[in-house]
Amino acid sequence: MTTRITVVGAGFAGLTALRTLRRHAPDAELTLVAPEAALHYLPGTIWIPSGLRSRTDLVVPLDAFLRRERIAFHRARATGLSADARTLHTDAGDMASDGLIVATGARFIRKLPGIEHAIIPCEGVDAGEAIRDRLAALEGGTLCFGFGSNPNEPIAMRGGPVFEFVFGIDTLLRKQRRRDRFRLAFFSPSEKPGQRLGEKAVGLILGEMRKRGIDTVLGEKPQRFEADAVQLERTRLDSAMTVFMPGLTGQAWLDATALPRSPGGFVQGDAQCRVPGVACTYVAGDGGSYPGPDWLPKQAHQADLQAEVAARNLLRTLRGEPAEEAFTAELVCIVDTLDRGLLVTRKGAGGRALPPLRMMHWAKAAFEKRYLRRYR
Repeated sequence: MTTRITVVGAGFAGLTALRTLRRHAPDAELTLVAPEAALHYLPGTIWIPSGLRSRTDLVVPLDAFLRRERIAFHRARATGLSADARTLHTDAGDMASDGLIVATGARFIRKLPGIEHAIIPCEGVDAGEAIRDRLAALEGGTLCFGFGSNPNEPIAMRGGPVFEFVFGIDTLLRKQRRRDRFRLAFFSPSEKPGQRLGEKAVGLILGEMRKRGIDTVLGEKPQRFEADAVQLERTRLDSAMTVFMPGLTGQAWLDATALPRSPGGFVQGDAQCRVPGVACTYVAGDGGSYPGPDWLPKQAHQADLQAEVAARNLLRTLRGEPAEEAFTAELVCIVDTLDRGLLVTRKGAGGRALPPLRMMHWAKAAFEKRYLRRYR
């Protein structure tokens, strides 16, 4: 009898899980469930304001990949799950399976008053285009950049892209010879923003802000956003454009499931990416909460590592074998400045960070090209 496996989500974790499943189970019946058969390569949105990337560069249709890998596609949004997790409910009908990998990612907490006045950069290509268009229309003013976290699960945040947008826009304005018309301000509730990157990286990032004349307001939580201002606990910043990354939580459809959840609203996973107490069900990527160090990142590289382990362990479970392979906690990122990149890696307590180098900018671009080639 053919094994049926459903993967929910067409992001980094979902697609890596499918490739891993096909490599180790050539005869399995694989199905991808997602609203669209396309990969949105969100790390590249940092280059949209400068024109280095466009929508067509970053939205990759998956039709050829799905045909090549013999993966069925169910165009739908997940809406719930049966108690035994063997039937996925969607807005286009139910999907039965022998095994399930949940890889639907996280969603942003949009609770702060006036959040509609801020652009949330990782919400998609639309957000990158909105930043590009707003910046092009401005003659001057204050540009505000910041990020928050999930109060119930502080690790659930993604701050790196905000650093990239503030540095990239600073570089772009200098190239356009109009930097002197703008004030750039970065705000964070933490006194040491980006701490999961390691102490050395925080020092390099804040030093780069000082060097570029980017103002910082640290240690104050945002209270509300207005059309032309950001109100922090003690400081009010005028703002002609606000770029803000809220904290993350689990997807809304999980509320219609019996899957165990973390305090922050994510699917609970163990070190093997299993969902405890639910047979043949695994989680990978940003939508899960896992044991690990307090710097465990929510980023594409970590999602890929989890997805590979989730796929291999699911296949072991379906074969009745022990499934004890654990994922590696590893942070690898290049904080891009539009013409240079600051390399940060972490696999243990300290971490490593290199000052901005031109070769790291090109390395980030080369990685993108190589990564997307497998799906084009």
